[in-house]
Amino acid sequence: MMNPIQTLFSSFSKKRVLIIGDVMIDSYIIGKVDRVSPEAPVPVVDVIGFDQRLGGAGNVALNIKAMGATPILCSVVGYDKEGKELREIMMKASLTCNGLIHSDKRKTTNKTRILGNNHQLLRIDHEITNDLDVVDTFLLEQRFTEELENCDVVIFEDYNKGVLHSKNIELLIQKCVVKGIPTIVDPKKANFLAYKNVTLFKPNLKEIKEGLKIETDLSEQSNLNDAISQLMSSLNNEFTLVTLSERGVVITGKSETHHIPAHIRTIADVSGAGDSVVSVAALCLSANTDAKTLAELSNLAGGLVCEITGVVPINKEQLLAEAIKVLGK
Repeated sequence: MMNPIQTLFSSFSKKRVLIIGDVMIDSYIIGKVDRVSPEAPVPVVDVIGFDQRLGGAGNVALNIKAMGATPILCSVVGYDKEGKELREIMMKASLTCNGLIHSDKRKTTNKTRILGNNHQLLRIDHEITNDLDVVDTFLLEQRFTEELENCDVVIFEDYNKGVLHSKNIELLIQKCVVKGIPTIVDPKKANFLAYKNVTLFKPNLKEIKEGLKIETDLSEQSNLNDAISQLMSSLNNEFTLVTLSERGVVITGKSETHHIPAHIRTIADVSGAGDSVVSVAALCLSANTDAKTLAELSNLAGGLVCEITGVVPINKEQLLAEAIKVLGK
């Protein structure tokens, strides 16, 4: 007989998760450096490898898939070489491309990192970050509406690249509210207070300070509580899940607050931890999990991926084993 956590994890395989937002390619030019250029005081990188991975909303989709659920990415990319490459990466990962809109007015975001001797030397961004125009906004809304059918939860992944903006956020959320589909937001600064009436809002401390334009020390619990109260008053959201880095997470609802401390770990790389947190939180939302358990599992997920170098999806079996061991459920 399965315990409650095993039952919950087993239910994830039946969930369909719609992820709307900014999808991108993370490219890596990998090399070694042993000399300085005679042309300018810069290192010369002898290239020994090249890698491309899904980034932004794409990494969230990979996390959702790793947890056994079905992700559907909804975004706008360019009619360009990078757009073709992104589709190829998605297909290799067995992700559907049905939610993608291609636009001749956009560039597919590609962040190229040049690494020398395992150190990042330079990043080159190929992108357009202005808001979608009226036509692309309409096409995205149409595709979102189509893909929303039979979905169990919606994740808004906002990287301030223009796919989500003030003119479409309210409408997209309203479509979810009408259908009774829970929503979760991973916000950035520009649209921080635009996500009214969502189910769960997941900022970190830096995003809260920037979004609310406050300078108070949020390491003080009373100041953090005040900031969360101000945020929830503005957004009218049901829950706020704040990631606190080495201090864990705190989740606040209309009548409850739970602080979940971080577990002692050997931290190798914090990249991608937020994507794992939002993915597990979304799946818990879709299963109507209680707030405390949602926060506990999300906290464990974020911590586990920090033990591995690089951006990697969560390991479902490892998370399940740790959840049973640590939470005793």
